[in-house]
Amino acid sequence: MAAPLGGMFTGPPPPGLLLQAGPGASTSVISTLVDELESCFKACFASLVSQDYVNGTDQEEIRTGVDQCIQNFLDVARQTECFFLQKRLQLSVQKPEQVIKEDVSELRNKLQRKDALVQKHWTKLRHWQQVLGDVNAQHKKHVEVPQGSLAYLEQASANIPAPMKQT
Repeated sequence: MAAPLGGMFTGPPPPGLLLQAGPGASTSVISTLVDELESCFKACFASLVSQDYVNGTDQEEIRTGVDQCIQNFLDVARQTECFFLQKRLQLSVQKPEQVIKEDVSELRNKLQRKDALVQKHWTKLRHWQQVLGDVNAQHKKHVEVPQGSLAYLEQASANIPAPMKQT
């Protein structure tokens, strides 16, 4: 079964929220809940950017107003979450195969994301193996330099560009 809408709201559902209405009524209930959730969300932002709060001097009054707006938003969010959880429960009772199909689809999507991530890591691993191989090859070239100060000086002087003629 899928996780309930993030599970960010805890505690008992608000009283009187158990919906026993028919299919047409649930649409109006959800649109009302969504509208109310949106207006509470806007009120939260309005309280945070309101000039009354910005210019206010009583910090406790400001804090109380903001806390009240946030609490209203959380209450409506809990109601909305409860509504969807009830609908999910009804669906799982009436059509259990649908819930299983959703779970299988969700698992397939997770596998695809993880396969893509594994491929990305394999690509990075191949890149770094190539880099290490190149460094190892360069290290072997430096080790093959003839030992002895005279041979080293001859090789080093061969790599120095010829001086330019001055006119």
